[in-house]
Amino acid sequence: MPLVTPLSPNHDTETKELAEFFNETLGFCPNSVLTMQHRPAISAAFINLNKAVMANEGRVTSALKRMIAWVSSNATGCRYCQAHAIRAAERYGAEQEQLDNIWEYRTHPAFSEAERAALDFSLAASQIPNAVNDEIKKQLYKHWNEGEIVEMLGVISLFGYLNRWNDSMGTSIEEGAVESGERFLGKLGWNKGKHG
Repeated sequence: MPLVTPLSPNHDTETKELAEFFNETLGFCPNSVLTMQHRPAISAAFINLNKAVMANEGRVTSALKRMIAWVSSNATGCRYCQAHAIRAAERYGAEQEQLDNIWEYRTHPAFSEAERAALDFSLAASQIPNAVNDEIKKQLYKHWNEGEIVEMLGVISLFGYLNRWNDSMGTSIEEGAVESGERFLGKLGWNKGKHG
């Protein structure tokens, strides 16, 4: 049972219009956003930040951004966000082999060195204490420019917010996210946890 009950998708007109973004990303408006509607300024600000962070300005693809989100969510343990991130990665064109082997991104041949550097950055930046160090920086700068690194950290930071929000709220997970979580992450133990 969630800490706070999500409101109807029709509760706030501005949120409803902005939330159409998630129909492309996930195929539904997430319950996290519906809960944020209890304070519509928060839901509107969150959706606008999400849209800005996920905009493609350089070579960091939409699929890679969602895989960065998955690694960040995996590091923090948020099962809700893990399922949402892997679902969005699939919907934005991540290769099937990457989706099937996201747990092994460091060694699996489906991932390039540039992707590994980005995903290592996500893992290091999502840990407490923060583990971003000179080696992470060195690997990032081999493959990415400063604007692209800012985009990546935008994703990591956005999911830091979402991981705290959804794990603290115990947000009820949507059926589409459950299906993606079970298909891509279930083989290594993913389940709904507190989000059931």
